[in-house]
Formats: sequence, structure tokens, C-alpha cells
Amino acid sequence: MELIEHHASVGGWQNVYRHNSQTLNCEMNFGVYLPPKAVTEKLPVLYWLSGLTCTEQNFITKSGMQHYAAKNNIIVVVPDTSPRGEHVADADSYDLGQGAGFYLNATEHPWNTHYRMYDYILHELPDVVMKHLPVTSRKSIFGHSMGGLGALVLSLRNPDEYVSVSAFSPIVSPSQVPWGQQAFTAYLGENKKTWEHYDPVSLILQGAKLPEIFIDQGLSDAFYEEQLRTKSLERVCKEMNINTSFRYHTGYDHSYYFISSFIGEHIAYHAKRLRLSA
Repeated sequence: MELIEHHASVGGWQNVYRHNSQTLNCEMNFGVYLPPKAVTEKLPVLYWLSGLTCTEQNFITKSGMQHYAAKNNIIVVVPDTSPRGEHVADADSYDLGQGAGFYLNATEHPWNTHYRMYDYILHELPDVVMKHLPVTSRKSIFGHSMGGLGALVLSLRNPDEYVSVSAFSPIVSPSQVPWGQQAFTAYLGENKKTWEHYDPVSLILQGAKLPEIFIDQGLSDAFYEEQLRTKSLERVCKEMNINTSFRYHTGYDHSYYFISSFIGEHIAYHAKRLRLSA
């Protein structure tokens, strides 16, 4: 693992590392914020999954999360959104290929050689983090848009792996919306039964359970009606008796202006639950 960026931030350090991923068959970058307390003790970890077109840079440079991670004594790990490189399959559209990994394990050619982001986030990256950084075994997960989808799927399918989950503007029913239908057809093929493994609404209807889910959604989000379908997740959670907090914010859109407005509350939410689980 190679340290490629090192910036002092809010008394701690914002680092970016590069490593060779065996899961993805390429080099991958990921950001890590180490709060001041990480110098003297091991801390719990909060994984952030970014949305379409993003790299590890968007969240670490735009969200302002370092202030809240330092205050709450929590390490934040920020992976890239897909495998990368000239040898990695790509597409001409922003919502497929590099920058659009959808946090799944692709089964279709040519994507299945590299696009195994589900296994990377669930297994390989936490192993690398545990080996090289001052972390405890306690971890939570959150994300935005495609990353919110990934956070929900990973936690619903692995409820003992993450202490808590939250999301900003997640794609909650990808099987039913254009973004998800295009990606799932390319990565997973035409069999829609396989799509259900990466669809939060489908997983909950099939009995997947979590103690609670926390969602923030902007009501001026251009993708709210067509691509996100937030209300459908709220309905199935109510139907299946999952505790939720859905907050709808007038005037807020899909951007980092929205994320930066409420990121402190999300980090505090996870920090409280990570402390209680210790």
C-alpha cells in the first residue's frame, strides 16, 4: 500500500492510498481521514460510497466531513466508485463503466474481469484497512446516490457486518429505474431474478432486516422522481416493520451542497451507534 497524498486537516490527516486490488485486478485509490485521536488509539471506521462519475476525491474535498470525523473520533474510508485503468472495460455514457461500478459483482463479459466492487467493499478493502491503519473491528457504512444504493445493499445482505447504515438520495429500487436497468442488464444480464440481489426494495420484501435506516432526500433533486424513488423504500420499510428516519428537505438538490449541509448529522448518527456497540 502506497501513500500518495498526505494533508493536515482539522488536527488530523487526510490521506490517499494506492494499492493493487486482487479482487478488481487493477490499482485502486482510496481516501482515509485519520482524526487526531488516531495517533494514540484505534478507532471505529465509517465507509463512504460515492455516486456516479465520482472518484475517491469528491467526498474528501467537497463534503467538509473532516470536521465532524475529528469531533466524533471516527476514521472515514472513501473508496473509488469502480475499477480503473486503460485495460479495464468502459462505456461512453457516464452511468456505465468506469465511475459507475454500482457496487455489485458483474457476471457478464467484458465487465466480470474487473467489476467486483461488492466483494471489494465487503472483503478486500476492510482487510487492507485493518492491516495497515489504527482501526477497531467496528464499522458502519453510508453513501450518496449510487453509493447510497451500495450502502443499503451491503448492509441488508450483511446485517452483522455493519453497525449502522445511512444514505443521501439513494437509488432504492434500481430494477425499476433507467440507471439501474441499464447497469444491471450490462453487468448482470437479462435475468431479472439476479437483479434482486442488488435492489434494496426487493431485498426488504424478501425478508432482509436491519435495526434502522436513516435517509436524507432533497426535494429539488432532479433525479428524485425518475431515478431514486425514495418513497418506495419508505413504504416497504413501513410494511416490513423496519425502523426508519426519512427526512425530505425543501430546496435541496442532488449535489454536494446538500451532502455538506447534513453530513455532520450523519457522522454523529454513526458515531453514537459505533460507541454503543463497543
